[in-house]
Amino acid sequence: MSFPIERIRNFSIVAHIDHGKSTLADRLLLKTETINERDFKNQLLDDMDLEKERGITIKAKSVRMEYTADDGLTYQLNLIDTPGHVDFGYEVSRSLAACEGALLVVDAAQGVEAQTVANAFLAIEGNLEIIPVMNKIDLNTARPDEIDEEMTQTFGFKKGESIRCSAKSGVGIDELLEAITTFVPHPKGERAAPLQALIFDSHYDEYRGVIIYVCVKQGVLRKGEDVILMSSGRKYLVDDVGVFTPGMTPTGILEAGEVGYFFASIKTIHDVRIGDTVTTRLNGATESLAGFKNPNPMVYCGTYPAESGDYEDLRTALDKLWLNDPSFTFLPESSDALGFGFRCGFLGLLHMEIVQERLERESGISVVQTAPTVTYEILQKDQKTLLIDSPSQLPDVMLVEEIREPIVDAHIIVPTEFIGAVMKLMDEKRGEWKKTDYLSPTRVQMSYEAPLAEIISDFYDKLKSSTRGYGTLDYTFNRYRKDSLVRLNILVNGESVDALSVIIHKDIAERKGRLLLKKLKNVIPRHMFQVALQASIGGKIIARETIRALMKNVTAKCYGGDISRKRKLLEKQKEGKKRMKQVGSVAIPQDAFMAILRLDEEDKKK
Repeated sequence: MSFPIERIRNFSIVAHIDHGKSTLADRLLLKTETINERDFKNQLLDDMDLEKERGITIKAKSVRMEYTADDGLTYQLNLIDTPGHVDFGYEVSRSLAACEGALLVVDAAQGVEAQTVANAFLAIEGNLEIIPVMNKIDLNTARPDEIDEEMTQTFGFKKGESIRCSAKSGVGIDELLEAITTFVPHPKGERAAPLQALIFDSHYDEYRGVIIYVCVKQGVLRKGEDVILMSSGRKYLVDDVGVFTPGMTPTGILEAGEVGYFFASIKTIHDVRIGDTVTTRLNGATESLAGFKNPNPMVYCGTYPAESGDYEDLRTALDKLWLNDPSFTFLPESSDALGFGFRCGFLGLLHMEIVQERLERESGISVVQTAPTVTYEILQKDQKTLLIDSPSQLPDVMLVEEIREPIVDAHIIVPTEFIGAVMKLMDEKRGEWKKTDYLSPTRVQMSYEAPLAEIISDFYDKLKSSTRGYGTLDYTFNRYRKDSLVRLNILVNGESVDALSVIIHKDIAERKGRLLLKKLKNVIPRHMFQVALQASIGGKIIARETIRALMKNVTAKCYGGDISRKRKLLEKQKEGKKRMKQVGSVAIPQDAFMAILRLDEEDKKK
């Protein structure tokens, strides 16, 4: 059935993590009879194993529904469910580009959180119609009137404007569907115009090649047509076109205003770019649509195959993953300790963890990751600046004028009783207070400037524990700022291990160096020879630990007799250990590279 463009509604659900986006999507699917009770399962759109295990949305998902409103007309509703975690904000921005409206969901018990604010501003920047929704009103701890006041103060909604519902029980869902059909504007495209379809996602299928997710802004996309990907100029014949209901359902056609997919036997992964425009080869569009601004990675780490022979397989796996998630980057690099691998950039620590797990699950390759670092700006003596994302890239200290670290604007929302705990934590993390805004008499938003390197380590866990789980965080990059930073080198057996080096503040370098060596001493296994662990800044050794050699009792067979015989055997053993140390290599496990992350835990125990 072809829908008039006036009866199509494209909308997204945005909210903070755990505020009920996926459950609300499930309830809308049931209410519109897109799926029946027999086929239904919780978090239906979260079909990735990792999403089910962690209970979070990682990838945005699209689904088409049909709904007959109170006016008797049937509407086509295209829903895009989005993630809530700060690391997946790029997924949210891509989804919103395909929509005209957004449901801003707030938990009736927890209220406005940091990511609620961040996602709301993304929707406002995209000129979307925002419908405020208060979810979980059936909870015993729900505070609907207080939360309504928070939403009024934070976003400027009118009192009582938000739709109160429970995605779990179904209360208020009819009112919500009516609001979508009434307030969300229909798409503006012309179906007679040349084709312009925006690519907002894609994934790789072994049998059909690249499957491209599109929102058709102008014209019509048909099966069997020749199309062009405008950024690369590559031409393809469309094999099939369809929609998500929520499984892939072939329709043979997508018209202006509709959201769906197509595939065209595209085997070259790098031909497809998220944000690109698809048009027809004959009588196609001359101008491409405004795409997406690719996000800058905030966290970097080295990713190496555990088996050196898996290098090419790892490259292929990264290519396929990049197609589905272009917010991470990778470039080849090599390390003396780990061989050939890739320098990967991520939006945050959770993003890094998810990419590693997806790599191992989807490709079956075991990988070793180095400790995460951030990008630093280096001003050299000749006044040239360069960006580095690894401590090993830092030029010689004689060539460096100053090292600048990335500073972020951090916004923390907490109940008022935890203001002191947040101030203490931010002081430990070298944060500078900017302002405090009261969202309600019991909740505040505290704004700070803080070094990104301090935020990405264990900050989120410490924030949650010091605020009994109530504190929420959102941050955005601000600028690079000069500080007293040095490179802390780690030497194992006299050889510098670049993968263990870190850039750190000068005031805490010695203490952190000692902690790191103690940690490494526990995680690097003993060898047949003595292993020296040293921490240095420039040419100065600031700390040392020694891993004792595994020793065989060579005098066990000597029963009595002259002591010189035992001494001779012990001297012989010592000479053997010396030779072994010269030719032996030290095996460094994955735990050693992650030990840098757990330094603060060790510090706290002391």
